Amino acid sequence: MVMMKKWTTGIVIAFIVVIPAVLLYLFDNESLPAITYFPMDEKTEFEHVSTRLSLIEQTDKDSYEISWETNSKSERNVYLRQDAALLFDNGRLRGIQSKWMEDTAKIRMKQKLAGDDSSHFQTIAYHHGEVHYPDDQIKSMHRMSYDQLYVIDSPNTPLESFKIPESEMEDEWVRLLEHTTNQQLVYYWKNLTRHFKINPNNYITVPLTQLYEYNNQSLPSFTQEQTNQIIGQLWEGLYKNYILAAKNSEKMKSYVPLILFGKNKEHLLVVYALNGNKKKLIQQYPEFD
Repeated sequence: MVMMKKWTTGIVIAFIVVIPAVLLYLFDNESLPAITYFPMDEKTEFEHVSTRLSLIEQTDKDSYEISWETNSKSERNVYLRQDAALLFDNGRLRGIQSKWMEDTAKIRMKQKLAGDDSSHFQTIAYHHGEVHYPDDQIKSMHRMSYDQLYVIDSPNTPLESFKIPESEMEDEWVRLLEHTTNQQLVYYWKNLTRHFKINPNNYITVPLTQLYEYNNQSLPSFTQEQTNQIIGQLWEGLYKNYILAAKNSEKMKSYVPLILFGKNKEHLLVVYALNGNKKKLIQQYPEFD
């Protein structure tokens, strides 16, 4: 009888410990954010998407503050809306914003960041929607947006900012900032391609910050519809492997990832380093009819 009571007590304790753990595991997995590509929806579009950078003010003689805002709106409420945005400062990852909401059309994200030197800020955002229909059919929609801001913080001139140079002095600053950044990024990308034994001549190379150009431009040898699918599936992998990893990282030390689209129409690669760890993502192209 005593043994029976001990055995029963043991079962009760096991249930008390195990069941909450299982429920927690299930809850965590169901609530993990993810971007999932589905066939593009032809009935719903975005009314507006944007990511915008602006100089707010000079906080003291050695620093300033910028605003980073991302907005998107679909034509109607959809089952799931998700936006993710990355900010780079002279090629270096500076910030990440991401947000998901159910049964909504709008998403807005905003941050303020401090700066203390002349910089070329670049932000690229991915706007995604998951559309569910009554017959259990799931479609998706996506769009990219981009913005840039040059902030000139020099002891010889007043603090200023611009997006497109409109004077000889601004042209000179653009050349200086972009030359320095490009030198660093090319060195960084060469180290990655050498590490993974990749021949860049076999690929069309596109920095992540320029990926937005394929909103309305097809990849060579692909239609715009096929390009949309490739880009949508690419962001699915980027979000899972790069954005979430960087966002959950304490240091978040990284530079602009490089996208390599295979000229053989078989696959694409993404190479980057996060906190010193070199990574390579491989995405096989879909088998288009």
